[in-house]
Amino acid sequence: MELFVDAAYESLNHYGEELCGDKVEFVRNDKRFMAVLADGLGSGVKANILSTLTSKIIATMMSSGASLSDAVETIASTLPVCSERGIAYSTFTIVNVGKTGHVRTAEFDNPNLIYFKGNTITDIERTELDIGGKKVFVSDFYAENGDTIITFSDGVVHAGVGALLDLGWQYDNIVKYITENFSSDMAPVVVCRKLLGAVNTLYMGKPGDDSTVCTLKLKPNRPAFVMVGPPRDPNMDKVVVDKLMYSGGLKVVCGGTTSQIVSRVTGRELEVLLDYENPAVPPTARIPGIDLVTEGVLTLGKCLDIIKNMNEADSDSWDMYSLNKKDGASELTRLLLQDSTEVHFLVGRALNPAHQNPGMPVSLSLKFNLIKELAAEIEKTGKKVTVEYF
Repeated sequence: MELFVDAAYESLNHYGEELCGDKVEFVRNDKRFMAVLADGLGSGVKANILSTLTSKIIATMMSSGASLSDAVETIASTLPVCSERGIAYSTFTIVNVGKTGHVRTAEFDNPNLIYFKGNTITDIERTELDIGGKKVFVSDFYAENGDTIITFSDGVVHAGVGALLDLGWQYDNIVKYITENFSSDMAPVVVCRKLLGAVNTLYMGKPGDDSTVCTLKLKPNRPAFVMVGPPRDPNMDKVVVDKLMYSGGLKVVCGGTTSQIVSRVTGRELEVLLDYENPAVPPTARIPGIDLVTEGVLTLGKCLDIIKNMNEADSDSWDMYSLNKKDGASELTRLLLQDSTEVHFLVGRALNPAHQNPGMPVSLSLKFNLIKELAAEIEKTGKKVTVEYF
């Protein structure tokens, strides 16, 4: 089975600094997914430069076929030397995952990554290598569908030092916290924000070190295809519906007219569900073979609001945006952010007269802009999004 890596990261800047001294770089191609977490010496601009160079060099070289040794030696000869300390220093963690679940990791002076096999933390065997005078710990193992890898910078380990906790949070306590609060159905962004929320609390809202959490979750490759609006040419109805039905991924239909077209072309009954979970969100419907049927621009607009709020929320307040509600907008958000691995919008260009009424909300007269903005917000979560017009 071909696996997809759903990945996300979140960071807290050192208090008073505009730039983060940690940097995460993702590289995805047809064969592998690579995540590099680098932590530069100190904080602010200098640390940001060190971590950015480290993550970029490693990701670029290794994704092009260079060895770990070559990448580390290049870093050692490239990083600028700190004028105050006289050293160039950046820690790093590399996680390289193949389509079949083959995982290779390399860790240099970062806290050990945490590997969940299902809901259970599992130890991985590490081998110590000496590369250019640096002790790098590498591992090689196979992960499976549902497994999760969590890695973080040492700012997480030091959370609360000198304030709420004399010695900081410490690694074992972090492992315990994650074990007690982690579940295998959590999206990576949820794991990152939940952990950083605790970190920010321990720092009393004033982080004493840059803190970053990066989470990778393995899942089957499961794209979502979202049909929105009827095609401009009615003769294209069957073409677009067939594209949706034979997609092999999750299938979503948004819009009353659109759902009627899908029902007509497929010969499957359209059933409107009148159980309102949220009166502000139109009800959903059901078509056999379709994973989710919703109303059009109003529901898409509500979905956009939820995703925007999640993207903009700080680590203390993100929990208010739940993906477990049963209204159409929340179900659509959960499908796009959590259930799918990438999103393809199939957007019809036919004009709906109701959407051109100047007395209606602005969002209804700007369907294309709504889709464009929604696609941009989904991309911020790390997913690939494409938009195709008909």
